[in-house]
Amino acid sequence: MHFVSLSPLFGPAFFVSAASPIDCGKMFRHYHTKVIKKSRHTNTALLNCKILSNIPELQIEVRPIAGKKTKFPFKWYDAFLLRVLPPIVAMFIKLLMLSCRVIRVEGRQRETEAIENSCGAAIYVTWHQRMSYHFHYFGARHVTVMISQSRDGEYAARVAKWLGFKNVRGSSTRGGMDALRELAGRIRHGDTGGMLADGPRGPARVAKIGSIILSRDTQAPLIPILWSTDRCWILNSWDRYMIPKPFSRLVFYYGEPITVPISAKKKDLEEYRLILEERLNQGTKWCDSQFGPERPWRKEKR
Repeated sequence: MHFVSLSPLFGPAFFVSAASPIDCGKMFRHYHTKVIKKSRHTNTALLNCKILSNIPELQIEVRPIAGKKTKFPFKWYDAFLLRVLPPIVAMFIKLLMLSCRVIRVEGRQRETEAIENSCGAAIYVTWHQRMSYHFHYFGARHVTVMISQSRDGEYAARVAKWLGFKNVRGSSTRGGMDALRELAGRIRHGDTGGMLADGPRGPARVAKIGSIILSRDTQAPLIPILWSTDRCWILNSWDRYMIPKPFSRLVFYYGEPITVPISAKKKDLEEYRLILEERLNQGTKWCDSQFGPERPWRKEKR
C-alpha cells in the first residue's frame, strides 16, 4: 500500500478518504504538464511525478483501479483559489451579516435552560435553506459542523474556518458515519455541534436521522434554530437557499429542545426524527409569518 501526501498544495483542511483510492495516472495528468504513462507499479509512477516532492500533510492511498477511472476532484487552479478566495468570501459574509439587524428573538429561554440542564452541551439544528446567516451567528461561538468531503465542501470548510467554525468532514453520501462519530467525540469533550437537518442535498424540509443519532450518542439536546428576514435573495436551488440583503431586518426562533434517550432503538429514532422535522417547520413558519407569507422552499420546475 502506498501513501502520497498532498498538502501545501491544498492546505491542512483538504481531506480525501483512504477508502476512496485515487487513480494515480488520472491524478498526475491533472497536475503535471508531462503526461505520465500509467504503470502497473505505483512506485514507478510516483518516482516520475515531480510535484509530489512538495506535498507533506494529507495522506492519500494511491493505487491503480482495475477497469475503472476515478476522477480526481480538484482542478489545476484550485491550489490558488483555495488560498485566495476563502478569506475574501469570509470577510464579505461578515460585512453583509453585520449590516443586518435582529429585531426579535423568540424562545431564548428554551435554549438557556436546555444548555444549563445538559452542563453546556448542545447541538443546534436548522434547515439548509437557512444556513447563510448562521455562518455569522454561530461562527463567533466556534460551533463544530459537518462539511462534505467534496470539492465544494473543501471551499466551504476553508470559509467556515475563517468565520470561526470548527469542522469534521463527511456527509450523508460520503464518510458520514465516520464524521458523525468524530463529531460525537468532540461534543462529549465540550464542543458545541451544528447540523443541517436536510443537508447537503435534500430532499428539502425532510430531516435526516443523523442529528437524532448524534443526540442519542452524546446526550446533548437538539435545539432547532431558524431565522427569517424582510428582504432577501432566494436562489433557485433545490431548497430555495436564502441570503439576507444588506441592512435587512431579521427574527430568530429557538424551538423546543429535543433530547433523545440513550436507550432509543430504531423505531424510537424515527419518531424523534419526525418530531425534529415538525419543530423545524413550525419555527420556519413562525419566522416567515413575522414578515408576510411563508418563503418558497422547493425548486421551481421549468
